[in-house]
Amino acid sequence: MRTRITDLLGIEHPIVQGGMMWVGTAELASAVSNAGGLGIITALTQPTPDALRAEIDRCRTMTDKPFGVNLTILPSINPPPYAEYRQAIIDSGIQIVETAGYKPQEHVDHFKEHGIKVVHKCTAVRHALSAERMGVDAVSIDGFECAGHPGEEDIPGLILIPAAADKLKIPMLASGGFGDGRGLVAALALGADGINMGTRFCATVEAPIHENFKAAMVANDERATDIIFRTYRNSARVARNAITAQVLENEAAGKPFEEIAHLVKGARGREGLENGDLDHGVWTVGMVQGLINDVPTCKQLIDRIMGEAESIIAERLAAFTTREPVAA
Repeated sequence: MRTRITDLLGIEHPIVQGGMMWVGTAELASAVSNAGGLGIITALTQPTPDALRAEIDRCRTMTDKPFGVNLTILPSINPPPYAEYRQAIIDSGIQIVETAGYKPQEHVDHFKEHGIKVVHKCTAVRHALSAERMGVDAVSIDGFECAGHPGEEDIPGLILIPAAADKLKIPMLASGGFGDGRGLVAALALGADGINMGTRFCATVEAPIHENFKAAMVANDERATDIIFRTYRNSARVARNAITAQVLENEAAGKPFEEIAHLVKGARGREGLENGDLDHGVWTVGMVQGLINDVPTCKQLIDRIMGEAESIIAERLAAFTTREPVAA
């Protein structure tokens, strides 16, 4: 299946593994790339820029296919050394970067100076158009169904994707709620050039998280998420657990973020992903967990998605253009 995204990124299938904190390591990125998609290492999962260089080198020993690096820029009192991480990416010869977050212009400019293709993650059409003006090569547009930060406007993919497609000239990935061949075909029909998946890749053999979390994604349905931080204008979709109940109770009482910070800090979430305690911290997951029924390898997953998509296009959709009765 050839789209503008496969041509731009030099990949076989229009499927991208989004950058995910604590999850986007060489093991997962290389497995996705080897299966014909685009794997992505998450820069800030690595504790230092030098550690990121080492992780990139390690990934190259595991795949000879294209892979990228995610750099997410968030406002912070004590921000990480973004410029040093950016330089590590450039020095390592990475050709594809996924950017996300706050005011990425200087990063986009620097990457583009070195011939790096940039895909920027957005949650609104206006942000996507701003990224296009910045000179990015493609955007990934996140609908309200997505894990992590869906923005504050609650626009689901069924509206957001075609609304963006109507106005963008550059290629676009659809993100949020995608996990099977039906979703890929729908994304293409809505005007996207491929899909970006996060949660679905977490429930794979190669994802570097405890098996308890993978089992939970299989067991949970589409209702088992909470939106936290809404009162702080930093909404985040995460798995419903004991911690999110405490967070929402404090938000409802009007408590400041400082009173819940100890519950939601990143280090606590990482500890949970490692030790298997689903209630140790908050963990990011999308509504697509309602469509997750197994824990395949990345290759099995991507092959299945492509097989389903090709069958839907060639058989189910084609049947609607004939006068023959449609099979149940």
